[in-house]
Amino acid sequence: MSAEQGGSFELFASCLPGLEPLLEAELKGLGVEDLQREAGGLSLRGDLRLIYRINLCSGIASHLLLRVAKFPVRQLSQLRDKADAIRWSRYLEAGAFTNLKASCRRSKLYHSGAVEERVAESIKAQLGDEPRPGTMEIPIQVRMFEDMCSISIDTSGEPLHRRGWRLAAAKAPLREDLALALILASGWDRRSPLLDPMMGSGTIPIEAAGLARGLPPGRGRGFAFESMTILDADLWAEVRGSAESKALPDLSFEIHGSDRDAGALRFAQENAERAGVAPDLKLQQTPLGKAEFLAAPEQAPIAGAVVSNPPFGRRVGGGKDLLPLYQSLGQRLSLLPEGWCCALLAADRRLALRTGLELRTAFLSTHGGMKVRALIS
Repeated sequence: MSAEQGGSFELFASCLPGLEPLLEAELKGLGVEDLQREAGGLSLRGDLRLIYRINLCSGIASHLLLRVAKFPVRQLSQLRDKADAIRWSRYLEAGAFTNLKASCRRSKLYHSGAVEERVAESIKAQLGDEPRPGTMEIPIQVRMFEDMCSISIDTSGEPLHRRGWRLAAAKAPLREDLALALILASGWDRRSPLLDPMMGSGTIPIEAAGLARGLPPGRGRGFAFESMTILDADLWAEVRGSAESKALPDLSFEIHGSDRDAGALRFAQENAERAGVAPDLKLQQTPLGKAEFLAAPEQAPIAGAVVSNPPFGRRVGGGKDLLPLYQSLGQRLSLLPEGWCCALLAADRRLALRTGLELRTAFLSTHGGMKVRALIS
């Protein structure tokens, strides 16, 4: 079964668990129709323009997979024959630098190494193995499940949450896609101030600035499809130019970030410069009680958002030691005007509720191997 029919491709946009509804809303905003939710992402069909656009403009997706083929198979010889039937030159250049990984579950073909070997041999037989200098690594996924083989090419390459600007990180850095999901879940209107009083390396303020200005999340990185035969250089330049032309040159309000650690402030400033949003941010080294708006809540504007990833007590400090921090945070936030909204990422719901705020769960996901939840007010 070919992935390409009438100029369209069968695609799968993956994301962190629990972020599927946010990804669906984002892709609909990009003009994608006929989305089907699956565990860990959304399936869809699209042309080259859409492949380029999702990679460049999606801030929630982790990868965009191009589904090359799906077929039943129970023997390694069959697998090789089926792989040989794929016209690999539709997707890969001669001598492409590929990284092939297989997974096997509940199938006659249970040895992942043997599965990888047969598919790799097929690609080599058609395209040769002379490496092309200067090309990006192209991940290829082979999934065996209940004697059904699915082969997909990752058009993104590096996970999409790696925007290309975070080269410096404080303790327990927050993934960019999870930071963006927390901002979206908060209900922030993108027209009023936003504050992260425990910003670490600045991920939340930087993602908020990019969102408010309409900057493409993938503006500072490359993608695997740029080293594939599906690259149309003129179309890619058009898609990139169109997305960047819609971005605002600046903001009429400030996005604030603070942290008590001097190293965190330095990292955040460097990351903001690389992300191209430093002029949109007001970053400070200050403790929670002296953070912008929290030190003098009576002077805060009538609307805004506090979005933060407080310490969990598992990586940085202990849960009991963090209780005063959460209580102080809740006290400060409760004094802000009613027009302010709040979103906190928490691994321990009970600790987060010690803020005294009325919080409800917006989504459940994972962060660094831990189960986390977005709590919003």
